[in-house]
Amino acid sequence: MCTADPIRPATASDLAAMNVMVLRAKAHWGYDADFMAAATDELTHSADELGDDLVVWANSLAVLGMAKVSVSGEMAQLDSLFIDPKGMGQGIGAALFRWAATRARDQGANVMRIDSDPFAEAFYLHMGAIRVGDVPSGSIPGRLLPLLDYALDQPTKAPQS
Repeated sequence: MCTADPIRPATASDLAAMNVMVLRAKAHWGYDADFMAAATDELTHSADELGDDLVVWANSLAVLGMAKVSVSGEMAQLDSLFIDPKGMGQGIGAALFRWAATRARDQGANVMRIDSDPFAEAFYLHMGAIRVGDVPSGSIPGRLLPLLDYALDQPTKAPQS
């Protein structure tokens, strides 16, 4: 488990390392080269997304995680949350999820919606989200993804030791 949460807004100098990390995190789940090629555009973040709603979890050596959340009225969307495979199981994902929930709540949202990768669904359920349906993939025609909601009026779960 991580003892400190070095979460900060992503900068232009983080983008290349962050995008490589996101692709590495996605590929970790065994997706083939064709799938990864089809999903690359959707998974790549650009400089126009920089701001307080896009953060990285980074130490002096690497970007080990990232999250992006957007809010529209009372509904938030967890746009991205990825952890480098080297950082999985260390509490980084939980820390970034708590950041996103707090950020969304602070901006007036009462629900955070999550279009989840099937391999990440168990993590979000563990954090307290509930499955509410399916949503089409933004990059793979015919593929459905788990759709989850997280009620922002509940306390976010602390990482387990």
